[in-house]
Amino acid sequence: MGLVGGEPLMKVTWTDPVTGSNGFLVVHTLVSGLATGGTRMRAGCTMEEVEHLARGMARKTAVFELPVGGAKGGIDCDPKDPQAKGVLRRYLQAMRPWLDAHWVTAEDLGVPQHLIDEAFEELGMHQSYHAAIRRAPDAERTLRRVRAGLNAPVPGGLLLGDVVGGYGVAQCCLGVVHARDWDAHETTVAVQGVGTMGGGAAFYLHEAGLKVVALADAAGTLYHPDGLDVPALLETRDRFGEIDRDQVPADVQRLPRDAVLSQEVDVLIPAAVSFAIGTDQVPDVAARVIVEAANNPVTPEAEELLATRGIPVIPDFVANAGAAAWAWWLLLGRVDADPVLSFQVLREEMLAKIPLLLAAWDTEGHTPRDAALMLAERRNEQNRVAEESGQALLSIP
Repeated sequence: MGLVGGEPLMKVTWTDPVTGSNGFLVVHTLVSGLATGGTRMRAGCTMEEVEHLARGMARKTAVFELPVGGAKGGIDCDPKDPQAKGVLRRYLQAMRPWLDAHWVTAEDLGVPQHLIDEAFEELGMHQSYHAAIRRAPDAERTLRRVRAGLNAPVPGGLLLGDVVGGYGVAQCCLGVVHARDWDAHETTVAVQGVGTMGGGAAFYLHEAGLKVVALADAAGTLYHPDGLDVPALLETRDRFGEIDRDQVPADVQRLPRDAVLSQEVDVLIPAAVSFAIGTDQVPDVAARVIVEAANNPVTPEAEELLATRGIPVIPDFVANAGAAAWAWWLLLGRVDADPVLSFQVLREEMLAKIPLLLAAWDTEGHTPRDAALMLAERRNEQNRVAEESGQALLSIP
């Protein structure tokens, strides 16, 4: 099973016989014989990157007490390449022994859920949660529940499976607000990134009454001290995820892209790229708390320096774990196609965890990351003891 910070259980490198593209699979931990983690595709993807993400998945599943380990898949290929779909299908075919029995995967960077599900359908596995679904007593019923949940409509014309990750980040931020006893309507937020995570978090925080004063996409940062009309701005995004500047109100300031990181706000949410905040950016950070929505947006060195300045960082494997946790609650029957129930469970989970991390920071001097890792290791040890005693950890209805 291994520790969530230790060496991975298994690493595989695959070479596509048609294009020569490389693909990688890292299974960091197995719990109940299963591991979960998405499959990404991007030019330049490396084994080191996939291994890091697999470790993060192992931490997510442990912190949220899911009866499954962590894994990750990655393909070094431009998803816009005309041959990308074929590369993905051949990669999944090559990984089929793991996908059939041990690895539950899903969408990730460059690989939307509908595309990965199409490939699974072509390979006779129906849906990307196949390895878990086939363990259910009534696999067809479980498959129907999963599909209904992923495709449940939510206000705004989106699907539950597409927004739940951003909703989880928003609830993480609200956990900070509650733990700090801040007035939500006076709490200010800056968000870097307007994609699934950043845009979703900004939308739900705006809905909760917080002031999202800064929002950044690839073209720059939009700023208004009284708060932006987030839903209206997101509505203008093009297919590349950029806000149409022709539709931005005249009283909204247009600042450089990285200006979002230096705004004087209560909460800063880096939700765009990894390593956005390094040691060079630390002196400019003026937020009271950072919530990591992207994978590893704050470098370890920068996080140490931020800690010396009294700025806690809620780690990515807690803040952006909502989508992964929800998928397993759906598999396990804890939630269904009702968005209200899904949002309620995710809200309760985040509001229970974030105060614990900040209390460890306030009273014991532990960073939120260290406190979360201690929770993960404790859960991992419980899983190990349970499996050694023959106790069944996984039951899929």
